[in-house]
Amino acid sequence: MRVSIILTVLNEGQAMRPLLDSLTAQTRMPDEVVIADGGSRDATLAVMREYEARLPLHLLSAPGANISQGRNAAIRAATGDIIAVTDAGVWCEPEWLERLTAPFNPKLPITNNQLPPLVAGFFHSDPQTVTEMAMGATVLPEAPDVNPQTFLPSSRSVAFRKEVWEAVGGYPEWLDFSEDVVFDVHVRERFGPFLFVPEAVAHFRPRGSLRALARQYYHYARGDGKAQLFPRQHAVRYFAYLIAAPLLIYAALTVNGWLWLLGLLAGLAYIRAPLRRLWPRLKTLSLPDRLLALMLVPAIRIVGDVAKMLGYPAGVWWRAKNRK
Repeated sequence: MRVSIILTVLNEGQAMRPLLDSLTAQTRMPDEVVIADGGSRDATLAVMREYEARLPLHLLSAPGANISQGRNAAIRAATGDIIAVTDAGVWCEPEWLERLTAPFNPKLPITNNQLPPLVAGFFHSDPQTVTEMAMGATVLPEAPDVNPQTFLPSSRSVAFRKEVWEAVGGYPEWLDFSEDVVFDVHVRERFGPFLFVPEAVAHFRPRGSLRALARQYYHYARGDGKAQLFPRQHAVRYFAYLIAAPLLIYAALTVNGWLWLLGLLAGLAYIRAPLRRLWPRLKTLSLPDRLLALMLVPAIRIVGDVAKMLGYPAGVWWRAKNRK
């Protein structure tokens, strides 16, 4: 069983080193690592070439390619039966590839004696600042929070048979964000449930500022709008912010001041999961940093939600103009 790791990069520079170092330390080494470069103008290519003696690297030039185009180009060039996908800017635990690809081995017991179409690994935040710690706790679930039946894995940590990629037409090249979600949906619709292996872990740094988060979530939501993803979840968000919250504030001001307590309880319920994830991490921080992290949680929620509410209609409008 040949295994190919693929990824696409653009101007990653020295940030490539943690990933490449982690790939050299895998307990199950890849048969090849295919990297599509989208036209980097920094030190990305020079850094990758330093690892050619330590990894079976195959470097592709794909100037101007978006993420989907880069991934598809790398997968087309890959010779492996199994494709493992990750991203620049992450590092993978030593057992990552072994755990991610083991379920494809027909000698191992597989549910219903069938190979899974796709194996979903997991990802953990690797924060370097207080803001990044709060960001990771707020926007990233933990493994117990995940429903394996509905989980749509990020392409930071996923593996699938190459024939599955071919059958669904690869990653959607018309889409610049949320492309891995659309790919997951197509695979699930065509082949059925995935296998969730939370022990196959890749680590990455969360966004380091509210501005960076807003940009990220705007793009994600715009991708959702382009691909018609999660309309119900986006509708609930608009209802909560544009109808329910204003009505509650109006009622608290004009009818009964005790309704502020109801609003406070609703807000605490909304940030309960991030606070639960953040709480055990606070013990490593000073008191001022603990307070900062706690205050950042609601700010991150609100900024992310507003960015999504702006991005989703932009994606819907794009689809109305460009997709028939």
